[in-house]
Amino acid sequence: MRGNAEGLTKRQLLPANTTARARDLRRNATEAEKRLLGALRETFPAAKSRFQVPMGRFFVDFCSHGAKLIIEADGGQHAIDAEADARRTRFLEGEGYQVMRFGNNDILENLDGVVTTIAAQIPSPPVGEGGAKRRMRGSDRT
Repeated sequence: MRGNAEGLTKRQLLPANTTARARDLRRNATEAEKRLLGALRETFPAAKSRFQVPMGRFFVDFCSHGAKLIIEADGGQHAIDAEADARRTRFLEGEGYQVMRFGNNDILENLDGVVTTIAAQIPSPPVGEGGAKRRMRGSDRT
């Protein structure tokens, strides 16, 4: 059975404007978020990073549910309200996720270094799973 005791899925339990807000955040992504999204999807295709994901009353920039990892691209507003960020991090860690934060400048100026740091936290897929693309059936026929 999908859903909770009332038969509702997680999506149905979200506040009404959540999907619209997530779409708006995706459409108005910062340059740092766009670059990091591209790098994550290219470097870790098996991790299936989702972008601007609602979690509780928060939206997280990047989430890999399989790796239980959340990655935040922090702009200037995060320096202003460090306590709000700390509450958010405590909530997300309480949900079983590891939270990694990178400043927008770090992402824009050192994307390779950021990706290397993230790579240390994403488990490698078991041999034979993920990583290599499978050949399509019949692709070796002439």
